[in-house]
Amino acid sequence: MPPLEVLLAFAVTTAVFAFIPGPAMLYAAARTMAGGRHAGLMAVLGIHLGAYVHIIAAAAGLSALFHAVPVAYTLIKLAGALYLIWLGISMFRRRDSSSDGVSDASPKSARKAFGESITVEVLNPKTAIFFMAFLPQFVDGNASLPLWAQLAVLGAIVNAIFTFADIVCVLLPIPMKPPLCSEMIAPPVSGMISPPV
Repeated sequence: MPPLEVLLAFAVTTAVFAFIPGPAMLYAAARTMAGGRHAGLMAVLGIHLGAYVHIIAAAAGLSALFHAVPVAYTLIKLAGALYLIWLGISMFRRRDSSSDGVSDASPKSARKAFGESITVEVLNPKTAIFFMAFLPQFVDGNASLPLWAQLAVLGAIVNAIFTFADIVCVLLPIPMKPPLCSEMIAPPVSGMISPPV
């Protein structure tokens, strides 16, 4: 493993990268706004577990494969983008179908957020880039710990920092339930004082 000062630089750089909004963080925020903090936290849990796919891939050398075969990485990136587009369309459809006032903040929506967020993170190009380009810079080839173990440890540190950033993202905003949103965008009630012209 690299020296302590290098690990500190690694942790700080990772934290800066973690708080830059990416697909996973935006998805967690969207689930929080749509289904409340419980759904948002379930999404964060799914994202956290999905990141272990990238950790295992890095430890198994698949990051090197993506580096050697850019087409494979491009296909994963496109699949992730298409999946996010499909999720966005699905969320708009669900919002239209639930415009009768039924809240989506149910245990089912939290479970769905958990399942979808695993897929979002597995197909997240930001995470793939991070593990592919960043982690190998901090691996010490002369260390007693094997390369795969170093990548696994560094990956676990990255995952913990990214999870913390996602939790902050979920806990900071005040979620707006669909009925409240529909009241806010409803036409003005007759008899209200009109604004001055």
